[in-house]
Amino acid sequence: MSVKEALDLAKRKKVVAADFRFCDFLGTWQHCTFPMSEIEESVFEDGLGFDGSSIRGWQAIHESDMLMVPDAKTAFVDPFFAHPTIVFICDIVDPVTHEPYTRDPRHIAQKAEAYLKKSGVGDTAYFGPEAEFFVFGHARFSTGPDHGLYQIDSVEAAWNSGKEEDGKNLAFKTRHKQGYYPVPPADTLQDARAEMVLAMEGMGIRIEAHHHEVATAGQCEIDMRFDTLVGMADKLMKYKYVVRQVARKHGLVATFMPKPIFGDNGSGMHTHQSVWKAGKPLFAGKGYAGLSDLGLHYIGGVLKHSRALAAFTNPGTNSYKRLTPGFEAPVNLALSKRNRSASCRIPLYSENPAAKRVEVRYPDPTCNPYLSFAAMLMAGLDGVKGKVSPGQPLDKDIYEMSPRELAKIPTMPGSLDEALEELEKDHKFLLQGDVFTQDVIDTQIAYKRKNEIDAMRLRPHPHEFELYFDA
Repeated sequence: MSVKEALDLAKRKKVVAADFRFCDFLGTWQHCTFPMSEIEESVFEDGLGFDGSSIRGWQAIHESDMLMVPDAKTAFVDPFFAHPTIVFICDIVDPVTHEPYTRDPRHIAQKAEAYLKKSGVGDTAYFGPEAEFFVFGHARFSTGPDHGLYQIDSVEAAWNSGKEEDGKNLAFKTRHKQGYYPVPPADTLQDARAEMVLAMEGMGIRIEAHHHEVATAGQCEIDMRFDTLVGMADKLMKYKYVVRQVARKHGLVATFMPKPIFGDNGSGMHTHQSVWKAGKPLFAGKGYAGLSDLGLHYIGGVLKHSRALAAFTNPGTNSYKRLTPGFEAPVNLALSKRNRSASCRIPLYSENPAAKRVEVRYPDPTCNPYLSFAAMLMAGLDGVKGKVSPGQPLDKDIYEMSPRELAKIPTMPGSLDEALEELEKDHKFLLQGDVFTQDVIDTQIAYKRKNEIDAMRLRPHPHEFELYFDA
């Protein structure tokens, strides 16, 4: 969509305002709204100013001025605002140098796409994330020097099977780990998900399916059709926005937190990816699971760097409550054509070469999609460049393997702290082509350690009172 076409769309839809949105360093959408009288064609080159020092992980107070430059191709009309508003996703520019801001996640993703083309390996990387989420009917949490608590609830939750609800209970609660594909009335979220899908389609997102997921208490998934790296990262930001807005409209609350429930499945974001060149898929071949040598080397690169990638793909302390060995989590750093406990799986649903891809199973939806997709692509390309072998496939049931066999399989980090240590040791592959800068790596490590790891380490946990209060 050109600038003229975007402005024509605004006229046709009789919009009264333009909403400029950008992704902060941690992966959250930020926005500012302007009357349409302020939006001229020049804005799409010159941008509009904002305070970059107020955005997490960005500018210092003495260098706070930044510019939002809207990308006309991203225009859509927001379906939730009371007053017709057109939305543009923005790139961030330094007002002094007029160069793209190096900590802008979208710019990093754009550089990763450019590096792919420059490498000669391919010209397009496709990504297809399966972002899972919970929809609760109630959520509250609070911490302080004298308390720490959280409480979640859902009309579907297994723990409510004996509860009186307005003097009665209509049963059909979802048992733990038995929430995959039940029809209503057990699945109470069909209509809400359908409304989410319609809103996403109205924003230009192609949806393949939606369904209830494995866990109790309202776990869901909506599957998007794959797209280019930057295009899919843009769509994932829209996806999360729509899920939260529709849930709130229904008096519910949605979360992409990986592990909000103890004793049941967490929410992951299995990420399908492949590389193409001149309209031809490069992962299809005659090797293991129908893969080409290039596809196998790409997976080898991902596996080689996975422990460092975790700092971007699984960026929260809660991420590692999900990535726990022995609980069907995809923590084993191995390739498999069917085994879902392997971190890299090759789906076998179709023999079409265009469908040949790798499914990287450990990411979760709290990640910044621009950074995590870019990082995985860089790892894969490093594997292609170095012809890295993915090793022996893991085509066994891990629960039938001996401790000696399991000890030979490397695993994902067990904590965010460990993941950041791995990133410190292994990040040269991210610096190739100046896609990630050393400043970006250092900022990720420093921010996470100060604001998340230390914050958790210093606070007593409610369960510690159960364990140690009477010690």
